[in-house]
Amino acid sequence: MPVPVPRQRAIPAVEGGQARAASKVGAMADTASAPGAPAAQTPPSATRDTGALAGSAPLTLLVIEDDPAGSLSVPELLDSAGKPIRVRTARNLTEAGRLLTDDVQCILLDLALPAPGRAVEGDDELATLKRVLRLAPRHAVLALTASEDAERGAEAVRVGAQDYLFRDELDGRLLSRAIRYAVERKRSDTTERQLAEGRVRAQENRRLERGLLPTPLLEGSSLRFAARYRPGRSRALLGGDFYDTVRTPDGTVHAMIGDVCGHGPDEAALGVELRIAWRALTLAGLCGDELLGTLQQVLEHERDSDEIFATLCTVDIAPDGRRAGLCLAGHPTPLIARSGHVAELLPYESGGPALGLLPNARWPRRQVELGGAWSLMLYTDGLIEGRIGAGKERLGQERMVDMVRRQLAQGLSGEELLRAAVNEVRDLNGGELTDDVAVLLLDRGP
Repeated sequence: MPVPVPRQRAIPAVEGGQARAASKVGAMADTASAPGAPAAQTPPSATRDTGALAGSAPLTLLVIEDDPAGSLSVPELLDSAGKPIRVRTARNLTEAGRLLTDDVQCILLDLALPAPGRAVEGDDELATLKRVLRLAPRHAVLALTASEDAERGAEAVRVGAQDYLFRDELDGRLLSRAIRYAVERKRSDTTERQLAEGRVRAQENRRLERGLLPTPLLEGSSLRFAARYRPGRSRALLGGDFYDTVRTPDGTVHAMIGDVCGHGPDEAALGVELRIAWRALTLAGLCGDELLGTLQQVLEHERDSDEIFATLCTVDIAPDGRRAGLCLAGHPTPLIARSGHVAELLPYESGGPALGLLPNARWPRRQVELGGAWSLMLYTDGLIEGRIGAGKERLGQERMVDMVRRQLAQGLSGEELLRAAVNEVRDLNGGELTDDVAVLLLDRGP
C-alpha cells in the first residue's frame, strides 16, 4: 500500500491574532493565556536540537487529530523570528510516526483521539498522550481538550505535556505563543535533566574514586604518615599515580609509590589494580624482587597495550625503624632527611627497569641505613617534571631537594610540608600541573 504523502502547509501570519478557525482552541494555562502576554524567554542553557527559535530554521508543528472532515483547522501561525510555522497533520498515531521527522519540534495532540488497543490499556483517558510521549520523548507536546474539561488538561501536563489548550477557543497568536513556549520549556527541561544527570554521574564518580584512594594500615606502628595526591585530569580525583602503606604482623612497615604511564581513566584503573595487588602480595609475605616480578605479571595481564608500563618504588622499613630495604623499578629514588643532616636522595644506582618493559627482569633490593630520627619522602615524577616559568626547563630532582631543604628549615613537616611542596611546584609551573602528582611521607621521631 502506498505511503500517504504528508500534508504540509506554510501559512502566512496574520496581525492582531485575527485568525480563521472552524473550531477555536483557547486559553493556554497561565503564562500564555492573555493575548498581550510576552513570549517566553529563551533559557541561556538551551541547546539547538529542539528547534530554531533564533531564526536558523522555521518551527514545524505536527497536529494529531482524527476528524476526517478536518474540522480542526489550525490558524495561521508565526514563530518569534517572523517565519511561518509549518504544519503537518496526522489522523492517527501510525501516520504520526511517519511524519515525526527530525525537523518537527512540537506536537499538538487532540486528547479525544482514541488510542490503538484502548481495550488493552483499560479506561485510561490519557492513554493516547502517554503513547505519544513514548513515541516522541524529545519533542514538546501540547494537549488539546474541551473547555469544560480543564482537569483533564491539567492532568495531561502532570503526565508530561508541556501545556494544554481548549479546543473551542482557538486563536492564532495564542497558539503561536503556546508553541514557542512549549518548545522552550521542553528544551529547558531537557537541558536541566541532562545537567542533573551529569551532576549525579559526577558525584558517583567522585565517590567511587575517593573510595579507591588507599587508607594506610599502620596500626601498632610509631611512624607518622602523610600523603598528597593531585591528578592531572581536570575535575578528577584519581589518576595513573598510586601509593599505599601497610604494616605486616612482624612489625615491618611497607610503603610503595608508582606511576602508570599516562593519566587517563584507564591508567587510573590499572593503578588501582596494581595497588590492591601490591597490598595483597605484601600481606601474604612477598617482598623485593619476588613481589615486583608478580606485579609485572599482573600488569602484563591487565594492560590494554604492550606499550603500557609502570614505574614503582618500594620500601620495607625494619621494625626498629633504623634501616630499610629499597627497590626501584624505573622510578625516582626517595628523599630522606635525617636528624642532623641535610635532606638528600637515597642511592639509586642499582635500580631495575619499569614494570612491563622487559620480560624476566630483576629488581635488586638495596639495604639503606635510616638512623634514629628521619623523614622519608616518596614521590612520582609529576613533582619534578613541572616547568620553571614559561620556558622548557624542568624543576628536576636537584631543585626539588633544595626546595624541600628550605621548607624543612622553615619548620614544615607532615601534611604541611607536602602541601607547601606541591603548591610551590605548581606556582613555578605557572599554573596547574598536567601530570599526576603523588607524594608520600613517613616520619620517625627521636
